[in-house]
Amino acid sequence: MFKELKNNYLYILNLISCFIIIAIGVKVFVAPHIATLIWKEDYKKMVFVCDNVMRDHLVAKNKVIVETNEENIEQLKSSEIGLISCHKYDKLRKKMQTWGVTEAKLGLIGLEAIEENADNVRKFVEIHEFNY
Repeated sequence: MFKELKNNYLYILNLISCFIIIAIGVKVFVAPHIATLIWKEDYKKMVFVCDNVMRDHLVAKNKVIVETNEENIEQLKSSEIGLISCHKYDKLRKKMQTWGVTEAKLGLIGLEAIEENADNVRKFVEIHEFNY
C-alpha cells in the first residue's frame, strides 16, 4: 500500500513538473510570437505616428521659444494634444513586453516601420525644411 501511494505521489509530481515546463515554454517561446503576430502592424503605425507627433511638438515648442505669439502658442497646445498617440504607443509597447517581446525585437519592428514609411519621412522633412 505504501509503495502504491509513493508511486501515485511521484506520478502526480511528474505530471505537475510537466505542466510547469510546458507553461514556461509557452511563456518564453510561444507568447512573444503570438504578441508579435497580433500587434506588430499596430505597433508599427504607432511608432511612426508618435515619432511624427514628437517632432511636431519639438518644432512647435522651438517656435514659441524663438517667437512667442498667440499663433505659436496655439500650435504648441495642438501638438501637445497629439502626444496622446505616444501614450497609446507606450501602452502597447508595455503590453507586448509583458507578453515577452524583447526590447531588441521591438526596436527592430520600429526600424521596419521607419523603413516602410521612408517616403513619408522624406516628404515630412521636405515640408519642414521649406518652412524653417
